[in-house]
Amino acid sequence: MQCLFTSLYTSLAQQLPRESMEWRRSYGRAPKMIHLEANFVQFKEELLPKDGNRALLTFPFLHIYWTDCCDTEMYKASVKDDMLRWQSTLRLHGSVDWLIVVVESEAKKKNKTNILPRTSIVDKIRNDFCNKQSDRCVVLSDPLKESSRSQDSWSAFLTKLRTLLLMSFTKNLGRFEDDMRTLREKRTEPGWSFCDYFMVQEELAFVFEMLQQFEDALVQYDELDALFTQYVLNFGAGDGANWLGSFCAPVKRWSGLLLRRPIDMEKRELIQRGEASLLDLRSYLFSRQCTLLIFLQRPWEVTQRALELLHNCVQELRLLEVYVVQGALDCWVFLSCLEVLHRIEGCCDRAQLEANCSHTVGLWTYATEKLKSLGYLCGLVAEKVPTSEDLNRTVDLLAGLGEERPETVNSLQSPYKKLNEALSSVEAFEKHYLELSHAAMEMYRAIGRMRSARLIGKSLAEFYMKKGDPERAEGFLDDSLRSYVAEGWSLQVTHTRKQMAECQKLLQQTEDYLQTSALLAGDANLTEEERKHFCQEILTFASQPPAPSGEHTHTTVALSMAAFAQLRQMQFSPPGAVVHVGAALQLELRVRCLMPVAMQVEQLAATLHFSLEQGGARGRAGSAQRRTGQGPQGQGDGVVLFPQGSPLAGAGMGALLPPALELYEMQDRSPSDSSLTSTGVVCKNMHLLLRRHDSSASLDTPTAGALPAAVAVDDGAQMLRARDITLQPGDNSILFTAPTGEPGSYTLRQLCGSVGRVQFVQSHIYPVVQYEVYSQEPQLTIEPLSDNLLAGIPQKVKFTIATGHYSVKKGDALQLSNTDSMPILHSSCCSATVLSKRMGESALSIQSSEKVTSISLPPTPPYHTLEFQLEVLCHIPPTPFKPDIERLTNGEVRHRPKSHSHADSGMINIDQKVSIDCPWSIYSTLIALTFYVPFKAKHSILSAGKRKYIQVCLQNVSDTNFHLADPVLTERQPTVSMELLSLNVKKQQPVCSQQSVFCLWEMRWAKPLPLCLQCAFSASFAPVSASDTHTAFKPYRYEFQLDRVSTLYSLKAEILPPSGDQHCRTGALCGLEVSITRQAEPSETEGEEEESTEIEGLRTTKLMYEVVDNSSNWAVCGKSSGVVSMPVAASATHRVQMEVMPLFAGHLPFPNIKVFKYLPHNAVPAIQPDTDSCLENDTISLLDKGLDDQGDTASIRSRGSVHSVGSGEQQRGLPMPRLEPFSPGQVFYWSQGRQVLVLPVTDDHVMEVNVT
Repeated sequence: MQCLFTSLYTSLAQQLPRESMEWRRSYGRAPKMIHLEANFVQFKEELLPKDGNRALLTFPFLHIYWTDCCDTEMYKASVKDDMLRWQSTLRLHGSVDWLIVVVESEAKKKNKTNILPRTSIVDKIRNDFCNKQSDRCVVLSDPLKESSRSQDSWSAFLTKLRTLLLMSFTKNLGRFEDDMRTLREKRTEPGWSFCDYFMVQEELAFVFEMLQQFEDALVQYDELDALFTQYVLNFGAGDGANWLGSFCAPVKRWSGLLLRRPIDMEKRELIQRGEASLLDLRSYLFSRQCTLLIFLQRPWEVTQRALELLHNCVQELRLLEVYVVQGALDCWVFLSCLEVLHRIEGCCDRAQLEANCSHTVGLWTYATEKLKSLGYLCGLVAEKVPTSEDLNRTVDLLAGLGEERPETVNSLQSPYKKLNEALSSVEAFEKHYLELSHAAMEMYRAIGRMRSARLIGKSLAEFYMKKGDPERAEGFLDDSLRSYVAEGWSLQVTHTRKQMAECQKLLQQTEDYLQTSALLAGDANLTEEERKHFCQEILTFASQPPAPSGEHTHTTVALSMAAFAQLRQMQFSPPGAVVHVGAALQLELRVRCLMPVAMQVEQLAATLHFSLEQGGARGRAGSAQRRTGQGPQGQGDGVVLFPQGSPLAGAGMGALLPPALELYEMQDRSPSDSSLTSTGVVCKNMHLLLRRHDSSASLDTPTAGALPAAVAVDDGAQMLRARDITLQPGDNSILFTAPTGEPGSYTLRQLCGSVGRVQFVQSHIYPVVQYEVYSQEPQLTIEPLSDNLLAGIPQKVKFTIATGHYSVKKGDALQLSNTDSMPILHSSCCSATVLSKRMGESALSIQSSEKVTSISLPPTPPYHTLEFQLEVLCHIPPTPFKPDIERLTNGEVRHRPKSHSHADSGMINIDQKVSIDCPWSIYSTLIALTFYVPFKAKHSILSAGKRKYIQVCLQNVSDTNFHLADPVLTERQPTVSMELLSLNVKKQQPVCSQQSVFCLWEMRWAKPLPLCLQCAFSASFAPVSASDTHTAFKPYRYEFQLDRVSTLYSLKAEILPPSGDQHCRTGALCGLEVSITRQAEPSETEGEEEESTEIEGLRTTKLMYEVVDNSSNWAVCGKSSGVVSMPVAASATHRVQMEVMPLFAGHLPFPNIKVFKYLPHNAVPAIQPDTDSCLENDTISLLDKGLDDQGDTASIRSRGSVHSVGSGEQQRGLPMPRLEPFSPGQVFYWSQGRQVLVLPVTDDHVMEVNVT
């Protein structure tokens, strides 16, 4: 059988892993496709696993018995017994995974003629050994032949073999994992060893790695890593395990990581024996993780894990209190960093390395830091040569590296050789350190991490300073300082400035050194002694006399004010910061001195920029309004606050902070229903926050280009000066007197403080601080003392003269033009008041002539205010008003005052214009005053049969209460034939605000009245509050005209109940009888205007009537409108009958009955129609024939409008008749206001009841 298996072994080992199998694991883990590779060894009992030994790497997963027996006798004699011994041995060791393979050959069948059929041996084997597991016996037919039968048999055998092998592996792997978990759960028991557990779980990782399941293998090592890390952390917290004592042994070797071997057997044996140190365990564990990550094609994760490992190892050594030779850990980290980088370079090309330098730059930086630390430790970073102690320390560190590993012996750039060479000499160290530093800086710049690049640059600057090369250190320090200042790192700025000051002092950069010293002297992060030291440096230079002209030294040095003092606020007195020429204006400046000692300032000056654009001859009111609350920090009380954190607010963190966010809410709403669709936040000062700070010059950055130029103070220039000031540390107050000699706008531009040879300069002051000096022209204003000036009664107005730059002299007077409609009332006790100086009152001299009123003014100095009051009276014009043209005294054409209605109060206002000649101007000043008529009058004519009455309604539309006396109505063209009889009882009565008074007169005439009557209503009125009522009464006149006042027709209506009823009932038809009666013969004038026709000697005129009920109480049945022909004769009557139906019960008013003149299309109306009447004419659709016949017009009646008789769209091409209403009083309605009783209809209610 050995020969048979040997002939099949090669084919079996090659074809078994060709096809993949689906591997389903327990605990719900996802299935995977794997390729099985098996190692076949000859069966030996000593190879079977003993109790407790579950090593997966040497575990026999499947036992196969091969036989080619074809003879029954041979089977019974030897083969069966051999199989029994084989199975008993397997049962003894607990192995239940076995397979019997029967190999049959056609050649043996031909040689043996007495053999049984081929299935007899297989059946016997299955009956003897496979009663319940028939699939454990497989027949393999001629496996060495190429026939199809042989191939099918071989494929079935391989499938069965893979299935049984995978089943056995899965089952035993599950047992192994359970045993491993059990072992891990015993970790709290005494005697538990992490190294033993490490070897068990690593064996599981090896199995996964052989199956090419690298992810699962990596998980095993990660679990071991996490378990060990947790134990170390617990040890640091005081909960230590006994087995950790073996890892607390002193570190004797620090050769670094070894990643060039798949398995570091040397360190694995140390772990297995329990003799490994912490660095050995971590190195071996990371080397295995690195190998698996490389297999998984995740090399950049290796760099990330390596950086975490190196930092964690340093912390773990401190937690475990492991003794490490000084510098040994730096050597181990440096070698490990370079080893990882070389391993990554070996599996990636250059393009990949450049594209992913962000993953490796951390290792480059860490290696640079550790090499720098070794250089300081070994005395390689100094101007002097290393001492003997430094050399001995270097020898000890190199000895701990041991011999170089065979894998790197032939490499010229191995980490071992680089470290040996770097520690061999000062020059070699500088070479390697600079190479690593510049490589890391370039990588950081390539990936855009400028902060990290500048941090390495600062480290280089420290290196160069140690080497005594400040010139090369200055550039790196400057870049770092700019970055810290822009980002607001306070402590880093202070530390870097100290280094910068030392560098500038060595380079003899006087101005830059003084600027940096000023910033450090005001820096609160330093101690008091350090601040005083830098302040003394400035005072020492300031007190030195100027150097000879031949030396390279400036006479005066300008430094930034932000490092010296902080502007807090500035206050104006007076607060408005707007004064006239020559007035006193003081500015109080409050500053906070940042120096640690008192500073004697020889002069503190602020330069002023003068401009005429905002000052000059403008008025004071406009300037003051513009100045109040000016600027983002301005206040209305004349105080300007300087924001803290701006460049002018001082050095330190205040000047380093970025601008504050100015956030505003933004809402987007739907245009249809204004619903909120989205909302957000908008930053208004984004341009300040996102601007680039590297290229912008800043006074806080001590570079030559950022320093301000020295200010030459000219005694003749306009400046604010304060001399010999002592600024104490903290808040100080300085008082300036501002120049106000010329009108204009003065803006503070620069602030300069002189301390000996040093000038502290503030180049720009923000927010803008300015004041204005004005030269105002004289102004005259007239304003009423009450809200509204009322016409018809005396009213007081106040004259205000702002003298401005003009001085009112004795004899100066105002010349006011007189008008008939508004005379000026003056008295002898009138006086004027001069403000601003409280000079008291002066009497006014007023002289009036026919055309001019002259007011003599008292002497008044410039920029004062003169006030006095006068009484004026505006006459109420009669109504209607017809303007006349007059001329003023200066020749200007003056129109009568315009009267128009005031929309808010209903009062009619009258604009009066007054021309005033002022002594300071050659031009006349035209001022308008608006007066309001306190009354609103309207008239109406009332009729009672043939009797006529005139009613006048007078409404008080003002807010003042009046007395009304002597109302009189007269005819402007009196006639003997007509008399107006007053029916008013009271001669005087009050008229309160917003109340009305009605006056009534009866008309009596002997002859026919004319068509037009010209009437005038007059009365006297006076305010209730007037002291002298008799003299206070003023006349009021209202003129109006009455047209066609004679009654032509009378209209009477009667509603008759149905026959048999005494009263009307709802829903029942009632009769409506309308009688139209002619009252009088037409006069000559009326006859000419009235359209009439003459038929057979009878003159008639046409009228149209219409019955409309707008209150919907009646329903008109039948015709509701029609045209009738009325004889032109007295007492002529025409009756019209129609049917109406009451819709409601109760006392119902009669329906409305209207009568119109019916004019043919060619007739000229007596009253020209307006636009509405034109529209009404377009809606007439009645034909002449139908109207003459008085046809039924119920179908065309309209309830909406009196004049809407029908639709005129069909008759627009034909000439249409017109309707013209009668004038008020021409038609008398007898039935107006009458009511008729309507009873409800009788209703018998019937109730149905169903009984079941």
